[in-house]
Amino acid sequence: METLYPYKLQIIETIVLLVLMVIVKLISRKAVGRILTRWELDLQRKKISQKIINLFIILTAILILAGIWNIHQDQLMVFVTSVITILGIAFFAQWSIISNVTASLILFFNHPLRIGEEIQILDKEFSVKGRLEDISFFFMHIRSEDGELITIPNNLALQKMIQTRKIS
Repeated sequence: METLYPYKLQIIETIVLLVLMVIVKLISRKAVGRILTRWELDLQRKKISQKIINLFIILTAILILAGIWNIHQDQLMVFVTSVITILGIAFFAQWSIISNVTASLILFFNHPLRIGEEIQILDKEFSVKGRLEDISFFFMHIRSEDGELITIPNNLALQKMIQTRKIS
């Protein structure tokens, strides 16, 4: 009978681990709720705290699963370095062309900016004020009161506060 189910023990251990993981997540959710209520902290902090705890629970479960399924250290290291490389590329993309294209789509669909409006990009060091002429894939084009054309990268504009005023 053992030859029919060579991974029977690993499957049972995996199921037990998943059940324990769910129980620990539920207990941690209640504990975080009680602690943050006692300290009178807001809901946003509760969500962030719970996400961090869930991350640690998942990482611990992955390491335990690697032990249950006898994954060799060299295989685990290949996986970990691959994930770190992908994360590094994703964080680097913040400053790349892809981030400008993504920011232009966000500005176009989800921001109340409209072409022809008077806008002011509020910045501590250099505020820009003028009429929004265009939002291209890479830049916002703003015509200042002096008639100068100012171009701002979309990803930078997305990070700043923007004040709008419709021109009548």
